[in-house]
Amino acid sequence: MIFVTVGTHEQPFNRLVKAIDDLKKNEIIKEDVLIQTGFSTYEPKYCQWSKLIPYQQMVNNIEEAHIVITHGGPASFIMPLQMGKTPIVVPRQHQFDEHVNDHQLEFARNVAERMGTIIVVEDIRKLEEYITNYDEIVTSMQHGMNSNNAKFCEELEKIVEEM
Repeated sequence: MIFVTVGTHEQPFNRLVKAIDDLKKNEIIKEDVLIQTGFSTYEPKYCQWSKLIPYQQMVNNIEEAHIVITHGGPASFIMPLQMGKTPIVVPRQHQFDEHVNDHQLEFARNVAERMGTIIVVEDIRKLEEYITNYDEIVTSMQHGMNSNNAKFCEELEKIVEEM
């Protein structure tokens, strides 16, 4: 299963929701997909979806998912990391009116560059490639997050303080 979450920010994130739905429609994604759509106005036609999901169900979805795809909110991608998963992070971007500025993009870039623990998708057209090659990409990252949570949190705290 692929689990997608766009968080609870009030601006729609239709770009991600529609891209996932299109990949499912075109049978690029063969697994079941569950999308937490938040305040997006696009309603998926080929994926299961819910606007909001209770916290414990979010935890269950992340635990069960083969791939977790999130927006660039730190809380959304830290949870899969804590569970030993490498999330695909698609930051909301100001140019698409998905957020008030590009802080998600800047933060995700910094985490990817300094920690090497997330897969950042800046260009939505690359999402297909990252999903299709997910297992190989994660294997090649060799970041050892399962045994390195304390160091990750320490480094993440430094990044946040610098920003």
